[in-house]
Amino acid sequence: MTGLFPATRLRRSRATAWSRALHRETTLTPADLIWPLFVTEGKEVEQPVASLPGVSRWSVDGIAARAKEAAALGIPCLALFPNTPPDRRSDEGMEALNPDNLMCRAIRAIREACGDEIGVLTDVALDPYTSHGQDGLLDAAGYVANDATVDRLVEQSLNQARAGADIIAPSDMMDGRIGAIREALEEDGFANVQIMSYAAKYASAFYGPFRDAVGSGGLLKGDKKTYQMDPANGEEALREVELDLMEGADSVMVKPGLPYLDIVRRVKEEFQVPVFAYQVSGEYAMIEAAASAGAGEREALVLETLMAFKRAGCSGVLTYHAPLAARLLHG
Repeated sequence: MTGLFPATRLRRSRATAWSRALHRETTLTPADLIWPLFVTEGKEVEQPVASLPGVSRWSVDGIAARAKEAAALGIPCLALFPNTPPDRRSDEGMEALNPDNLMCRAIRAIREACGDEIGVLTDVALDPYTSHGQDGLLDAAGYVANDATVDRLVEQSLNQARAGADIIAPSDMMDGRIGAIREALEEDGFANVQIMSYAAKYASAFYGPFRDAVGSGGLLKGDKKTYQMDPANGEEALREVELDLMEGADSVMVKPGLPYLDIVRRVKEEFQVPVFAYQVSGEYAMIEAAASAGAGEREALVLETLMAFKRAGCSGVLTYHAPLAARLLHG
């Protein structure tokens, strides 16, 4: 308990900038950021994503340049997502296993450009590779088949690890995939490759621009509610996280971000493990729209929302605003 007014005046510590800095409970640095990047075919290609103003798809050489930029800004990790050409998509998503696919070429380009100076996180799911836009393989009835999909995800994970991925990040929400991937990585000599599990990924309305960026939005048949979580559920998120940790996840992710900060806090308090959040494409687009409409200052909105993630308990945040935020934090 504190004393009563006027002996206690909480505004005393807020009166000057140096005092506010001294008493700040939560800190945000560029080291807290992961920058998601979209990879496309070609050379010297930059394709702006219309629904994500300020975000582009980059050819592999552009991804290497972004890696150098991130390293210079102190951003420790990049997250890669491929925009697979339509002619390489199939119902079975076999392009995910191609050792020369966009993802693997981008990993190798980052390694060549930056060595071990920056980490590479790779998305594991089949939606960038399937012709139907679902994250897994479909059975005869059109249902996403869990166990067959897990087998394919294991092969995809090994393909990415062999290319040089540091963190495998399964975003598919299939049951049992973390244990299967962890076992395969160990057996194949990748004991130090981390797994960041999309443990609590919700069937959200905030993913639209992302699906545009990876080219799966117009392909999606049906929805993803049979495997992504119901936005109404919180206890279920804790069960998902617990299972993934038991199966060998090194860290867990909550997705989307701001609408689910209560889940971030609950996961952190319950398990005391590294928790990450993805400030997804719809969240980014809303900030950009607000700034463009004069409803808020972009820089202030970006830093305030990122601070909210840290305050809720995040170890780090995946955000398309990572380079802007890093520059602001550098002053």
